[in-house]
Amino acid sequence: MSDIVRALTYQTRGIPASDGAGVKLTRIIGAPDLNMLDPFLLLDVFESDQPDDYIAGFPPHPHRGFETVTYLLAGKMRHQDNAGHEGVIVPGGVQWMTAGRGIIHSEMPEQENGLMKGFQLWVNLPASEKMTDPGYQEFPPEIMALEEREDNGSVRVIAGTTDNGTTGPVTNRHTSPLFMDAGLAEGQIFAQQVPDTHAAFLYVIDGTAFVGEAHRPLDEGTLGILEAGNRVQVTAGSEGCRFLLVAAKSLREPVARGGPFVMNTRAEVLQAFDDYQNNRF
Repeated sequence: MSDIVRALTYQTRGIPASDGAGVKLTRIIGAPDLNMLDPFLLLDVFESDQPDDYIAGFPPHPHRGFETVTYLLAGKMRHQDNAGHEGVIVPGGVQWMTAGRGIIHSEMPEQENGLMKGFQLWVNLPASEKMTDPGYQEFPPEIMALEEREDNGSVRVIAGTTDNGTTGPVTNRHTSPLFMDAGLAEGQIFAQQVPDTHAAFLYVIDGTAFVGEAHRPLDEGTLGILEAGNRVQVTAGSEGCRFLLVAAKSLREPVARGGPFVMNTRAEVLQAFDDYQNNRF
């Protein structure tokens, strides 16, 4: 089959929001104009050097039925859960948590000042895996796969495999995700095969990315949804660019949400609340 380059079909900068104990952030997926991009349930971007914007963090709270991905660009975040798991996410590090049947965890800044910048992504689980055992995949920056490209370009691979064969450390049989952090110099082209079964988006961290064969511009701080196809192509603008490419297999299943729980039916959500309130997590 010949390549079909994915075109840029929709752009959004999200809306200001707060979560946890008052952490200020930008909600992009999960906002009114982009409620979901199957299987992605939520994408929050946080960036502030004002401690009052983030210092209260995310005290203990439950999850069931999906996965959370935390990727930091600046700052440090300590996480703990009710199963005794604890660690610190540092810049360039990632935590890919499978909440499964239920977990209670906290995410608290490990700093009192300075810049805190990063992302939290929620990825749905298929119905058959929503009650699986909770689990973590956690990797510091030095474990992350880094592909150096010509003209000082690079791709940090968290999940999936580049066309050049560089594979990220996260493994995931649920949605076969790709999660890549690419930096390009002026005019440099990034190309990557992405299965046509996958929903895909770009988020520009710095500069301007020109997307697809039409070279549609996608500016810093903007998420762009990519339409159907099997190949992603990005060309860097005059200042170069840095962006995330994220893709995963669409589940095409019913979604029932209730705060920190995402199931397939309303009854399952109500059961999650009951289990949590009765200490069955």
